[in-house]
Amino acid sequence: MPISEPMSPESQAHEALLTARRSMRAYLQQPVPDVLLQSLLIQARRAPSGANLQPGHFLQVRGGLRQALSQALLADWQAGAPEQEDYAYFPRPMPMGLRKRQAASAQALYGALGVARDDRAGRDAQFARNYRFFDAPVALVVTIDQRFGAGGYMDLGMSLYGLQLAAAAAGLGSCAIGALASYPQTVRRVLGLASSEHIVCGLALGWPDPEAAVNRTCTERAALADYFRVLES
Repeated sequence: MPISEPMSPESQAHEALLTARRSMRAYLQQPVPDVLLQSLLIQARRAPSGANLQPGHFLQVRGGLRQALSQALLADWQAGAPEQEDYAYFPRPMPMGLRKRQAASAQALYGALGVARDDRAGRDAQFARNYRFFDAPVALVVTIDQRFGAGGYMDLGMSLYGLQLAAAAAGLGSCAIGALASYPQTVRRVLGLASSEHIVCGLALGWPDPEAAVNRTCTERAALADYFRVLES
C-alpha cells in the first residue's frame, strides 16, 4: 500500500540512515574515543531481548594482544586448518537461490576493488584482511554463553545491528566479521576465554576512509515480495 502521508523529518532521517549504512572495510587511523565507543554500546543494549536476558559480550582487543590474535588467525587460515565453528552459519547444502546471492555479494566486493574472478592472490589478500579487523582503530570480538539457543543469537544479532546503526549515526563505519568464528578455539586460546564462551563474530569499527574503493561496495537487497506475504481467511 502506498504511503499517502508525507514522512516526517525524523522518519526521513531514519530511512536515510538505514539505506546508507553498509559494511566498511577501510578506515582512517584516527582513534575512536573510549567515551564514544561506550556510548554506542550502551545504545546497542537498548535492542529488544526476550525476558530481558541481554545475551552476549563485546570484547575490545587492543595492543599486542590484538596483534597476537590476528597472527594466530592468519596462520590457521593460511595453513588450511580445519574449521570447527561453535555454531552453523550457512545452510548445508546451500540452496541455489542463496548461492546466487552469495556469488553476487562477492562480485560486488571484488568488483569495487577491481579484482578479477580468476585473481586468486588478489582475493586472498582481501580476505586475509578479515583477520586484521580491516586495520580498523577498534577491534571487537563478540561472544555468547554456550547455554543460549537460537533465541539468544537472535537477541544478540539485534544488539549488533543496533551498534552498527548507532555507529553510522555518529559518522563511524563498521563491518561484522563472520570469518572470525571459523577458528573459535584459537580465539579462546589467545584471549584466555573459557570454553563456554562461544565465538560469534568479530566487528571492525572506526572512521571510514572516504577514498577507499572497497567502501563503495554495494549489495542489493531482496525484493519485498521475496520475503513478505499476507495470510488471511
